[in-house]
Formats: sequence, structure tokens, C-alpha cells
Amino acid sequence: QVQLVESGGGLVQAGGSLRLSCAASGRTLSSYAMGWFRQAPGKEREFVAAISGSGINTYYADSVKGRFTISRYNAKNTVYLQMNSLNAEDTAVYYCAVATVAYTIDFVPNKYSYWGQGTQVTVSS
Repeated sequence: QVQLVESGGGLVQAGGSLRLSCAASGRTLSSYAMGWFRQAPGKEREFVAAISGSGINTYYADSVKGRFTISRYNAKNTVYLQMNSLNAEDTAVYYCAVATVAYTIDFVPNKYSYWGQGTQVTVSS
């Protein structure tokens, strides 16, 4: 069983930055892609970013490309999301997740098996 705990969310002004962390326990995840998703009130959960198990390959939603950076530190079983130039449209609960199948990467929630509890990010304009 894998447990994921996100941290780093909060309230920030437009144009500001936050760094989210997701610490995993219960299994070594270096063979599994990890992703960040977000869900705003009244909207479906959407893909934000994903990173391969090795950390070499990264993928981003168009809405965050150039502003957000995903990274991972496998020695600590942790994945990060650095968010810069935040705007009101980035307000959501952010979740990290582990891909279901090793050595694959995908961009839809149903391809991920384990989820954290989420961390709220609120951007004030």
C-alpha cells in the first residue's frame, strides 16, 4: 500500500510562487511515473504535470507550461511541483498520484492508482 502526503499549499498573491511537495511511503516508486492533478470547485480533476520514474521525462498541461516545473528525488521518494507566476485560474486543490503501471506515463486520472489527500492552493488577484 502506498501513502502519499502533499504539503506546501496556501494563499498567494497573483504573480507569486509556491512549491508543493508529495512524500510517498510504503513502496519505492522509482519505476513509476508520478503526476500532479488539480480540481477547482465545480470542475473535473485535470492533469497538471507528470514525470517519469527516472525523472528524465516531464510533461505539462498547456495551461502551466513555462510556469510550473515538476521534479522528483527518488532517494527521498518525493515529487515536487514548483509553481511560478501564479494566477487566479490556478486556484484549486492539488493532488499527487502514482501511475498504475510501471514504466508508463499518462495524463488522465484513471491511469493513476494512489492519490494523496490534496493541498489547497488559492491565488488572490
